[in-house]
Amino acid sequence: EGLSGQTLVDVGCGPTIYQLLSACERFQEILALDYTDQNRRELQKWLKNEAGAFDWSPVVKYVCELEGDREKWAEKEENVRKKVRQVLKCDVTRANPTEPVSLPPADCLLSTLCLEGACKDLATFRSALRNLGALVKPGGHLVLLTVLRETYYAFSNQVFSCLYLERSDVEEAVGAAGFDVRFSEVQPHPPGDIRADCDAVLSLVACK
Repeated sequence: EGLSGQTLVDVGCGPTIYQLLSACERFQEILALDYTDQNRRELQKWLKNEAGAFDWSPVVKYVCELEGDREKWAEKEENVRKKVRQVLKCDVTRANPTEPVSLPPADCLLSTLCLEGACKDLATFRSALRNLGALVKPGGHLVLLTVLRETYYAFSNQVFSCLYLERSDVEEAVGAAGFDVRFSEVQPHPPGDIRADCDAVLSLVACK
């Protein structure tokens, strides 16, 4: 509740849209930021409805069902395509993450499963949150989803490192970046998944 406005910035969007499916109903425009060229190309392919783009329709239908109307999935897909105005390169370790582009302060910044992969240590994590905080206007919000106590994750026979975080590490870093935590919830991660050693997932909402 209360999360709405003109502009949403999605940091570390990856090649995915799941994190935008509910957000597109609350914001007039969305800016999608990611570090890798491949992720931005894949997202653009879906946004332009090009041949070979990933089929997100089962996920879109599921989210629409959660929101109360599964049959609105096609309308929601078009809403996402209409609302995503820019797809930009982003490096969270820079003072201006979108350099050389300067963005006006946004109403909300969203980051899901990004910073723990992008930051090599806690000092870098704290600095990245300060850098991202500068993209949010006073009174704006930060929505953060991150994993706790994870050191690696694997995909397609490749293993990637992950920054080990405790809940207190994340909440303190968010506070140091100029935000007041309004909501923080930890959900245990089911054991036995060999693709990652994640222990839990933290969902957090904060206000600048």
